[in-house]
Amino acid sequence: MRATRTHAVALAVMVTFLGAAAEAASAVEGEKRDPKVSHPRRVVVSIPDRKLAVLENDIVVRLFSVAVGSPSSPSPVGTFTIVNRIDRPTYYAPGKVIPPNARNPLGTRWLGLSVKGYGIHGTDVPNSIGHARSHGCIRLRNRDVEELFEMLRPGDIVELHAERTAVIQRIFEAL
Repeated sequence: MRATRTHAVALAVMVTFLGAAAEAASAVEGEKRDPKVSHPRRVVVSIPDRKLAVLENDIVVRLFSVAVGSPSSPSPVGTFTIVNRIDRPTYYAPGKVIPPNARNPLGTRWLGLSVKGYGIHGTDVPNSIGHARSHGCIRLRNRDVEELFEMLRPGDIVELHAERTAVIQRIFEAL
């Protein structure tokens, strides 16, 4: 129980600092949308499958394996939007600041969601991918989050699904 509270406090502090850093940094250079995409991209995450799909105009264009929240700190469920993008984020926790480097728990990229405290990010623990081991965020391998980062912009839609419905099954069988 103590570890869970410590993790929750660390996450809250990290998010506060990430929000401040994102506001201070404003948008990442080159926030232009691909002209071939007529509306926001859609990201669909199947929590039970531990997969993330990127859809453009309702067509699956890329699929990634992810880590999702552990049973003690599950990923939120619902529809959110990307609110900020941070290239080489700094990790903040009580008494700890980890600058961008190979040991940064956020990996090389952060995509903040409209639900406070959560995002899609890289990891310094790549063997967690495919498991329920995060503190609620969606983790990708750094090379994958770097690719995803280039595809997404603020305003893009992110759906986190806890159940594998027929629609979700069709999305993840598309590739």
